[in-house]
Formats: sequence, structure tokens, C-alpha cells
Amino acid sequence: MGALDWAKVVHQHQWWRLFSCIWLHAGLIHLIVNMMSLLFIGIRLEQQFGFVRIGIIYLLSGFGGSVLSALFLRNHYISVGASGALFGLLGCMLSELIMNWTIYSNKAAAITTLLFIIAINLAIGILPHADNFAHIGGFVSGFLFGFVLLARPQFGWMERHELPQTDQPPKYKTYQYVLWGAALLLLLVGYVVGLAMLFKGKNGNDGCHWCRYLNCVPSSRWKCST
Repeated sequence: MGALDWAKVVHQHQWWRLFSCIWLHAGLIHLIVNMMSLLFIGIRLEQQFGFVRIGIIYLLSGFGGSVLSALFLRNHYISVGASGALFGLLGCMLSELIMNWTIYSNKAAAITTLLFIIAINLAIGILPHADNFAHIGGFVSGFLFGFVLLARPQFGWMERHELPQTDQPPKYKTYQYVLWGAALLLLLVGYVVGLAMLFKGKNGNDGCHWCRYLNCVPSSRWKCST
């Protein structure tokens, strides 16, 4: 029905499943939790940067999560859900904070809170029945896209009073150009290499034998093979 299925993506050339799985969920609770998370994370981002840029980050982060998930989970599972795209929004929040570091107050509190939220959500992903590879792939994609697309925040009218008064036109700083170029290069290389490996049928676990523990850590209470 459009879920991420490695065999269908690779052998039947149904590449569109890398996108379609983002809009499918495994049940009503799964859908409600993800949509509540989207409201919590997405509204402020859209207010600051507009729905076009945030929509691009959301979609391509979900795509990046699907690619990484397919590389490592292969034909053992199918995967659905918007979690990879949501982690992409968390990632771009972090990179946007770094990219526009000089304009924010309470920087330490903001970055500590954000890192805590990210760490908790990634930790939940090591439980069974969660696709943490999609979470990680989405987060990394969103983190890099944040450097590329969110270099200068477009504050809404409610926040204009927070901007310093100046007659000078806004300019990018040198470190922003460096981060923008590095992030764009990493995105291009990552997507090209990831897609090439995927459609050649490569197994991501062959080059990283411990990576399976990023998706699920076995314990006496559950098995990761179920």
C-alpha cells in the first residue's frame, strides 16, 4: 500500500515508496502522536521561515530517512511513518540555532533543551518496532538542510522588536558561508552514495556490523528479531 519495502524498491523499481511511506502510519495512535509532534515542532518553524522551506526540509528529510532505513533494514521489515521527517525538523532547529547563533539570547538554555529532546527521542528509537534508522537519516538530513535553507531567519511581526535597530542591510557572516557550502556538499555526496548503494542492492550492515544496535538493543524483555 506504499510502505517502505526494500525488495519492492530495489527489485521492482518502486522508488516512490521512499516518499509514500512518510504519509502512512501503523495505526491511529501512531498517526496522532506524529501529528501532535508536527504541530508542536512545525508551527514555530513555519512562522519563522515559511511553509515552502520547511516543507522542503520535511519532505527531503523523510526521504533521507527512508534511504538509510532501506539500506540497513533491507527485506527484514517494512516501515511506515513520518518520524524521519519529524526528526528532520528537529535537526534543522539545531542547525538553525548554530547558523544564526549571534542573534539569539539564552543560547545555552536553548541548545541544552533541544539536545535533551533529541537524545530522548533517539533513545526511544532503540526499542523494538521503531525504525531508528529512519530517525537518524531524517535527523542528519534535516540538520544539514538547516544550514543550507535557514541561514537567516525571517522573523514574523511578533518578533520584530527583538531585532537590533540598524540601517545596514542584513549580511551573511563568513562562518555561515562555510557551513552552507560544507552542508550542501555533504548532502549531495550522501544522497548520491546512499541511492547508488541502495539500487545496487548493497547491505549497509556489511560495512558497519555494530550499526544494528542503533535500531534496537536486545534485552531480556524483548528480542530485536521480532
